[in-house]
Amino acid sequence: MKKITTIPTFEDIQRIHEAIRPYIHRTPVLSSQSLNAIAGCEVFFKCENFQKVGAFKMRGATSAVLALSAEERECGIATHSSGNHAQAVALSAKLQGIPAYIVMPENAPSVKRAAVEGYGATIFTSGNLITDREEMLEKVLKKTNASFIHPFDNYDVIAGQASAAKELHEEIPDLTTIIAPVGGGGLMAGTALYMNYANPNVTVLAGEPELADDAFRSFQSGKIEPVLRIDTIADGLRTTLSDKTFTIIKNHVEEIITVSEAEIVAAMRLIWERMKIVIEPSCSVPLAVVLQQKERFKGQKVGIIITGGNVDLGKLPF
Repeated sequence: MKKITTIPTFEDIQRIHEAIRPYIHRTPVLSSQSLNAIAGCEVFFKCENFQKVGAFKMRGATSAVLALSAEERECGIATHSSGNHAQAVALSAKLQGIPAYIVMPENAPSVKRAAVEGYGATIFTSGNLITDREEMLEKVLKKTNASFIHPFDNYDVIAGQASAAKELHEEIPDLTTIIAPVGGGGLMAGTALYMNYANPNVTVLAGEPELADDAFRSFQSGKIEPVLRIDTIADGLRTTLSDKTFTIIKNHVEEIITVSEAEIVAAMRLIWERMKIVIEPSCSVPLAVVLQQKERFKGQKVGIIITGGNVDLGKLPF
């Protein structure tokens, strides 16, 4: 499978979905009548918390690994991540029988570190700053000659993440709106691209925490704005957009809506209580958007991508 070097086409997304199918789960789409009554609209949750490694990241990591040449595979793959992407890269490498080298910060959740080790990857521990992680990764890449699988600034990854929206749209073809959370933007860019190709009449929105609103500010200013704070409970969304993801998002996302920490926690609790499923705080951001603006979504069919379920049960916010 050849690497994608420009913005993925509709054909690229279809081709990659076929290629990764043997290595991922086709996750369920769930709905709740009681939650619909609270929201005032029909909400359909694409449950990537049931994906392998417990997150959508498995789609993009698998796509990027399958695009490597035989020579590149021999040297293995590497990345830096504190969580879901680390696990996805580690498992993708294991399934393809190639080495994986993962740089994880000291403050990475122990449950995620244990999972990465369980998949057979070699872990290198760095300081907690993004610069610490990048410096350590540079050393690892020099030492191993491995290929760097970026969590979102990679067209193969973006096309892989788009497959979640593709499956949701295939199952619920008459959605009026689709909402995903935005962090680095890989999932959001893939979602927006796919919907633009498949049905441009569907409104595509992004949800983001007020305390990590770089995408919202970037959308307003037209240029990438850095993350100024990373103290949001939605730990999966503490990342800044990349050139690749921002270009797609600014062209194909209608609006980025921010929500407070209290709104994120309330939506997360509602999903746990009404849906009976385990989700991370980042996943509840799109539902928080719907509950914040009930009038806007009244009577609509809203698709939401639940991004993952790797939550530290000892640190629940309720």
